[in-house]
Amino acid sequence: MGWLSGIVDGVRSWWSGNRSGSGQVPPAGEAAGIATIEALVERMRALDASLDRDDGVRAFSRMYLRVTELVLERATDGWFTDVRFLTRLDILFAGLYLDVLRAPVPPPAWAPVLELRRAPGRLPIQYALAGMNAHINHDLPLAVVAACRELRVSPTSRGVHEDYLKVNDLLAAVQQEVRQSFLEGLALEVDRAHAGPVANLVGAWSITRARDAAWTNANVLWRLDGHEPLRGDYAATLSRSVGLAGRLLLTPVDELA
Repeated sequence: MGWLSGIVDGVRSWWSGNRSGSGQVPPAGEAAGIATIEALVERMRALDASLDRDDGVRAFSRMYLRVTELVLERATDGWFTDVRFLTRLDILFAGLYLDVLRAPVPPPAWAPVLELRRAPGRLPIQYALAGMNAHINHDLPLAVVAACRELRVSPTSRGVHEDYLKVNDLLAAVQQEVRQSFLEGLALEVDRAHAGPVANLVGAWSITRARDAAWTNANVLWRLDGHEPLRGDYAATLSRSVGLAGRLLLTPVDELA
């Protein structure tokens, strides 16, 4: 990733000063009250039980719960290299999502999902993918940086990227389950004229590419730490860009044909 280092080093030459904590995501809100992945799973189950069936957020939340349950299983069987880091990352990551649900005004990345959560003409799979788009492309880079700061490691520390990639395998498995369920039930939810366009929309979004981009953005934010307003501007632009993609994923079915 030499190109990234070159760009960031060039930007850094315009700024001076030592590292500071500016822009960091503090372990506040929901994450502050969760100490283990077991406790996180219970919190996610309680959330799932509280969401109405017609709430689009529920489609994403159920998928996310499944992923968290799989992470818990693997965290207890020695699959991860650094369970301490993985646990803290998982909790901070989920905390950002739980905090968004309580926020009076959501960040731009999450605005489409929350504003349209009860809007007609969208399918559950669209909400599931739009939620993953917001959570992975926006929240995950912030969570990686916050976990590294808290545990005094860096994205290049031993085990950090390796475990990050291992979670990709879990997410890919869950995403495949959801996609298969969607394809099997598609004919029951939309007429034939819309089935193809919806399937194309769903197929265009890749969780692997999203997590690759999130890792790159985490590294950029890590390198820009302490260099305001550039770091804040970068994060704000990222949030807006993710929100635009989310709104596209939530295009009403009738407009896709």
